[in-house]
Amino acid sequence: MKIAIVGGGAAGLMAALTAAEKKVRVDLYEQNTDVGKKILASGNGRCNISNTSLTSEDYFGHHPSFVNHALKRFDFKTFTHFCGSIGLLLDIKPDGRVYPLSNEAKSVHEALRREALRRGVRFLLNRPVRHIEKRTAGFIVETEEGTESYDRLLIATGSPAAPQLGGSRSGLRLAESFGHTVVDPYPTLVGLHLQGDLPARMSGIKVDAEVTLHIEGRGNRSVRGDLLFTRYGVSGFAVLDISTEASRALGHGRKVSIGIHLLPEFERQALVSQLGKVAGRVGHLPLSQMLHGLLPKKIVHALLLSLGMDAGNPCSRLGAKDLRRIAAQIADWRFDVTDTHGYKHAETAGGGVSTEEVDAKSMESTIVPGLYFAGEVLDIVGRRGGYNLHFAWASGRVAGEAMAK
Repeated sequence: MKIAIVGGGAAGLMAALTAAEKKVRVDLYEQNTDVGKKILASGNGRCNISNTSLTSEDYFGHHPSFVNHALKRFDFKTFTHFCGSIGLLLDIKPDGRVYPLSNEAKSVHEALRREALRRGVRFLLNRPVRHIEKRTAGFIVETEEGTESYDRLLIATGSPAAPQLGGSRSGLRLAESFGHTVVDPYPTLVGLHLQGDLPARMSGIKVDAEVTLHIEGRGNRSVRGDLLFTRYGVSGFAVLDISTEASRALGHGRKVSIGIHLLPEFERQALVSQLGKVAGRVGHLPLSQMLHGLLPKKIVHALLLSLGMDAGNPCSRLGAKDLRRIAAQIADWRFDVTDTHGYKHAETAGGGVSTEEVDAKSMESTIVPGLYFAGEVLDIVGRRGGYNLHFAWASGRVAGEAMAK
């Protein structure tokens, strides 16, 4: 039995060492100079490797329930045992996020790489696959170095996210060449571009805010967390957490906007009351100075500019209507979303090979016998917090076991 795996990321590595454990020959094709480049970059070099809570509700796609079998087959307990077996200890955070105990992605990369080689996986580096041909007895893989025949083949090439690390549509094109349906990919876990120049005026300011996503004018989801204003719009954890839905909606031509609550500790009416109390105490101060006691100076200037209010106006001149306008803007400052910050800055991507054409219990194509898919190349994308990497591990594990039978 000879198995070819195209793509040496998280899913490809897991599938390779899993299949190799059954003493079959495994060749892993990787276009980069080494395997696992995205693993090294994940979590800003720390690698949020998994999460203790894993359900289909943590995933998006046309059929998010597709993940159920893989998550059950390779649940967190099983994953923890696997990590221990290759010498990789874990640090489990109170919120469920899981990191290597070393706090370095290098530990994850080296443990997987070392184990794959120990089990006999052959790494074919700097070997982008140019073409794959299906034969009656298997597959012919073509690279610049020549051709090789295999009994079974796994496509685990990832998504177009992070092209600087090798992300591309190559696996999607291969899938299409076999007749598979590909759902148009879109960047996810990514910053959002906002209309107008006000965000750029606040660039570099980070606040704890509540961000509400609006699609076609309807509030879809609210998230509280870090929000960072940038020259192009907004980023930060709260924005990344809504970016999947926002990106998908933009791709379908829908109107997308966000509402930012800059002081989420206060409900709007309580905020009106608080502003009134402060203004009554410091009536001699200019409006901008009063608000600077609540918000960063850059935000104050942009906020007043958006309202058309005079920053130098004494607080004593503020009326009830003025206070309500200010409170309303602080509690729900609306911005139209024009785009995402693109694949180069996206942690992952949605879309991919349609899961309607893949057997969830084996990751085998229902169109082409002997052809398998795993990881980010599939139309599955997880929330921020280790969910995408865990699906890569789990789907790779399922595929590796199925291919080696």
